[in-house]
Amino acid sequence: MKIASWNVNSLNVRLPHLEQWLQAFAPDIVGIQETKLEDHRFPDSALAGLGYRSVFAGQKTYNGVAILSRESATDVQIGIPGFEDEQKRVIAATVGDLRIVNLYVVNGQDVGTDKYAYKLRWLDAVHGWLAQELAAHPNLVVLGDFNIAPDERDVYDPKVWNDGHILTSTAERDALKRLYALGLHDAYRLHSDEAGIFSWWDYRMGGLRRNLGLRIDLTLVSDALRASASASGIDREPRTWDRPSDHAPAWVQLDA
Repeated sequence: MKIASWNVNSLNVRLPHLEQWLQAFAPDIVGIQETKLEDHRFPDSALAGLGYRSVFAGQKTYNGVAILSRESATDVQIGIPGFEDEQKRVIAATVGDLRIVNLYVVNGQDVGTDKYAYKLRWLDAVHGWLAQELAAHPNLVVLGDFNIAPDERDVYDPKVWNDGHILTSTAERDALKRLYALGLHDAYRLHSDEAGIFSWWDYRMGGLRRNLGLRIDLTLVSDALRASASASGIDREPRTWDRPSDHAPAWVQLDA
């Protein structure tokens, strides 16, 4: 089973790319972030024509998350329970014997700002909720745009992306480590220690051509699924297409 995560940066713009990629890569489950669509505009019928059922939570212009799956999803949760937030950044659902949590983590703007403090509060709320999810659903996959580069291997220049920089500050990385400590494993790092493999590149400054990127799109698997995670990676090709998202899909293969 192939499970993927992709920040499409506007489904209104990138639907043809998503359709092309679904047909070529043929994932079984996909978490989508930054759909930027209100629910009544979500292309449910178009995706159903490709064999995918959709659950989604969106809003106009910003945010928006969805889970696409070949098998219908059940027990859908939108938002972090007990955490009041108007932003559509979280959706979870059960697909078969897997619990899928799709996160579009807060960016945080800059270290020390109100948005940064909100990001840390948000991540703390996610931690408490995922602890409950793991207790109820041992077969848990948490995926999404985490807006955190886990360590120095995941940034193009550690001198630039340091403790004072958003996405790489110590507090953000510590929050991610707290999620790992629940019993979650970065699927990519189960198979590779290689540095310089990224999932996001800035549109400016020839970011992709010069490989000025970050690995901020993650697939995390629970202890119960770790042994079945047989492969993982990042599909860089969609980032090379015309008018692409600035993110590339991250994926993990789970064997029965």
